[in-house]
Amino acid sequence: MKTTLTEENYLKALFHLVDSENKVTINELSKFLSVKMPSVNNMMKKFAEKNWVIYETYKPLIVTEKGRREAALVVRKHRLTEMFLVKKMNFGWENVHEIAEQLEHVHSTVFFDKMDEILDHPKFDPHGEPIPDKDGNIIAQDLRKLSSCDVGETVTFTSVTLSDDSFLNYLTERNLLLDKKIKILKIESFDKSFTVEVDGKQEILSRKATDKILVKK
Repeated sequence: MKTTLTEENYLKALFHLVDSENKVTINELSKFLSVKMPSVNNMMKKFAEKNWVIYETYKPLIVTEKGRREAALVVRKHRLTEMFLVKKMNFGWENVHEIAEQLEHVHSTVFFDKMDEILDHPKFDPHGEPIPDKDGNIIAQDLRKLSSCDVGETVTFTSVTLSDDSFLNYLTERNLLLDKKIKILKIESFDKSFTVEVDGKQEILSRKATDKILVKK
């Protein structure tokens, strides 16, 4: 039986919220989806019947391997679509999320497999997030927040934790794009803002921004 749009939105939320022990609370889901707790409880009972989660009253949900795979496959559709829009249709990385939100609910596996083939099987989406494969497997990345780095370090901008339009426009205006080298020149003791150098030009980044920029050495 095909998943509904609502089920897919819940699955995607589980994917983003689950911790290292495959656990997530009803309250976390409720806040993330802006859905009332009783509705979340009812949906998670249905998910338990499908063996996507282990549900016990007043305890965190445990996402099963089957549930993790189902969630990853929804995310796969979303991230492949974003990559297609950027690489083949010349959309900016700040303009693709909303369109992908709509197309991710297409049920045709062949459609997304063809998209994957046309793109030559990309491993990452335009925002640096790994794209799950057809079996729901995902590449593990050893990344850290820019805000955790020290003065004098030079790191590579690899991914963002937030892909909303305003933040991506903020980065684009400062020429802060994926794979750019970022040299940390100064960290303000008062507000933890960073002065960085990118392509020979200095920029000041707020703590809010540096928390959402993921980098590697």
